[in-house]
Amino acid sequence: MAIKIYIDQGHNPENPNAGAEGNGLREQDLTYRIGAELAALINANPQLEARLSRPTPETQLGTSNATSLAARVRDANSWGADYFISLHANASTSQSASGTEGYVYALGTPAAALSEDIVQSLTEATGLRNRGVFARPSLYVLRRTSMPATLIELGYITNPSDAQLMNENPQLFARGIYNGILKYLNLA
Repeated sequence: MAIKIYIDQGHNPENPNAGAEGNGLREQDLTYRIGAELAALINANPQLEARLSRPTPETQLGTSNATSLAARVRDANSWGADYFISLHANASTSQSASGTEGYVYALGTPAAALSEDIVQSLTEATGLRNRGVFARPSLYVLRRTSMPATLIELGYITNPSDAQLMNENPQLFARGIYNGILKYLNLA
């Protein structure tokens, strides 16, 4: 039986729960494209199966921030996902902030090990700085999922170089995440 990986493309195409913006780009568009590329890689592997929170760019989840997050978690839980990966683009008031980082409910867990492998493989694929993995138990998608879950901040949408790389090379980010999943699952 295939290992089921739920890919949550952070944010909605429009409010409520639209994402950050920077350098003429929208977070929800970047996470949609990178997530779709990642799902294609996963679904091409007979040992794995992926499901997307947003199967189309227009998919709108929920009618508020709370119901949008709840819909993602409910879908992953009811599907029986083995792992949950939420994709995001970070933002900062400093344009020089750059790099990839991961968030998990608690450190020292399977989710933290998965997140560390994904962040490391992403930085190897993209050349972006590894900013580490941190515990964020307040994040709804990490606390309410019934499987190991990580939220990955791919890069900074407010950094011109990070933003350009995410926009022009979504497959590079997808490949980095995929390699991290394979490493974690000992399938590499």
